[in-house]
Amino acid sequence: MSRIDVSHLTFYYEGSYENIFEDVSFQIDTDWKLGFIGRNGRGKTTFLNLLLEKYEYRGTISQSVAFDYFPYEVKDKTKQTIEVVEEIYPQYEFWELCREWSYLQGSEDVWFRPFDTLSHGEQTKVLLAVLFLKENHFMLIDEPTNHLDMEARAIVCAYLKRKKGFILVSHDRTFLDGCIDHVLSINKNNIEIVAGNFSSWWENKERQDAFELAENKRLKKDIRRLTVAARQAGNWADEVESTKIGKKSLKYEKSIDTRAYVGEKSRRMQSRRKNLERRREKELEEKSKLLKNVETKENIRLVQEKHHKDLLIEAKNLALYYGEKEVQSKISFQLRQGECLVLEGKNGCGKSTVLKAILEAADKQLREQEEISTRKEQLKSTGLLEVASGLKISYVSQDTSHLHGKMQDYIVAEKVDETLFKQFLRKMDFARGHFEKRMEDFSEGQKKKVLLARSLCDHAHVYIWDEPLNFIDIFSRIQLEELIIKYRPTMILVEHDKTFVEKVKTNIVRL
Repeated sequence: MSRIDVSHLTFYYEGSYENIFEDVSFQIDTDWKLGFIGRNGRGKTTFLNLLLEKYEYRGTISQSVAFDYFPYEVKDKTKQTIEVVEEIYPQYEFWELCREWSYLQGSEDVWFRPFDTLSHGEQTKVLLAVLFLKENHFMLIDEPTNHLDMEARAIVCAYLKRKKGFILVSHDRTFLDGCIDHVLSINKNNIEIVAGNFSSWWENKERQDAFELAENKRLKKDIRRLTVAARQAGNWADEVESTKIGKKSLKYEKSIDTRAYVGEKSRRMQSRRKNLERRREKELEEKSKLLKNVETKENIRLVQEKHHKDLLIEAKNLALYYGEKEVQSKISFQLRQGECLVLEGKNGCGKSTVLKAILEAADKQLREQEEISTRKEQLKSTGLLEVASGLKISYVSQDTSHLHGKMQDYIVAEKVDETLFKQFLRKMDFARGHFEKRMEDFSEGQKKKVLLARSLCDHAHVYIWDEPLNFIDIFSRIQLEELIIKYRPTMILVEHDKTFVEKVKTNIVRL
């Protein structure tokens, strides 16, 4: 057991006017299993890179362990998986690799297949197995759940629960609850560590935020009252003082005793004013300590266009093919106005293909067909798939690679309401300064927020979102949950965040 000591850490990117971290200090026990939480763009990956000594910084980071980062970079994905393992960790023992692989419930044929033929889930599991072959290393695990289906997430969660000594960046609340014992959170003004899982941390944060908001409200009321009282006491003190020095006529003749009485009265009034002002300053100081880390989750307003029909999409015994290969069969569902239909199933089972079939049936021309599928064969179908005439669909793809250039050019190209678009982004904690950046420099979470904000600007009949929460922070996920629950837009979702799905779904179709 050893510690990682972070002392007076300060860091900013060259050319930036703001510090990412400023005078941050804390300690980590290397046996802890930490969930790393924070808004998109707060610096989670940056902090991991600082631990890896990729950037220069002020302050000190001292440790007696080596750091290792997930995901590894795989330079040549056409190589066999066992060759990829050897390149990453030449000292590996095959029996140890097989042991870790058994914990991850992987198929035995994976080692002698090209790495690029593995599914996202298999690739993630292989790299995690290699990661935990290394002894006396503290693991930095950056968003392993992206693109993993629910079953794979549950397996990886159980695997990490067996381990110790890591920092895990994830926005999946169920996943975090299953495998961590501490929370490392990047707040607005500091970094803090709290024992427990995500749920206990979130409950304490909500309680603390509610207390600070109530205390702030009380102090504002007291400060207003004390300000009025101090002003009134000051006016009275000035009035009494003026009578002592003869600036106002007195109804009685001045005498030594009278002057002494008036002087004492003036002193008491001045003292009362100073006491009131001191109390007000103390209240102001107390108020300044509040709300520094309260995360605002502003409500997002959605205007959805109503269709004249109630039943918008219907599938009966639908089968989908690429060429002669069947992707899915016997698909049946109905989507009515106000419903949120979730497509559930393992990666590669054809969820995105179903979305493509719906879009094509609605005669919706995509900007890039490859956003849904890279297959060149034409999608064919048998069975029934009907969509209501004139149906307007707003689509969010998994892919963000097409986002580049200035945001202003994107707004013009997409023909969205600029004010509304930026309002949505601001409510999802998008800093104003980012509007001037090039989009290829955004974090993956920020890119996904751009796609979601664009979709929310559409006055659509149906919103189709394909894995919308990849890289999206927890606070924004909760905002989107609240939006869907409040406005009940008609939606079809592919999403693997169990907590999110349970809260927003009306129906589930398992493929």
